[in-house]
Amino acid sequence: MRRENNGAGLETTVLVHEAFLRLAGSNHPDYENRSHFFGIASRQMRQILVDMARARASQKRSAGEVKLADIPDLGQQPSRSLLIMDDALNRLAQKDPLKVQLIEMRYFGGMTAQESAEVLSMSVHVVRKELRLAQAWLRKEMAE
Repeated sequence: MRRENNGAGLETTVLVHEAFLRLAGSNHPDYENRSHFFGIASRQMRQILVDMARARASQKRSAGEVKLADIPDLGQQPSRSLLIMDDALNRLAQKDPLKVQLIEMRYFGGMTAQESAEVLSMSVHVVRKELRLAQAWLRKEMAE
């Protein structure tokens, strides 16, 4: 969301607040470590964006129900490409869950390769290599 050129900083704030509410309102077990927490938080942010894209794609609106996508001033909403990416990530998760976790941490959690390496107790070089492979795989899948 940081790269979106819509002039408003509210979108990221709303996303983080929604993720916090979901994390605080759920019955997660004690987080094992920092990696476990960041993995869950990144996955929650991905799910929020996917939920928004699905709601927008379906154009179903319930009376009296307020959804995150309905809040004004959110700027550009997630598009169909986010749903295609989510499907591709679900397929990749069956083959290589680490690559999906790295993509979630990078693109949904906003973490750098250095931060991901620290959290996962991995070498930065390994994280960058795995992330490049994941990005290439994702680009190929989304192009099809």
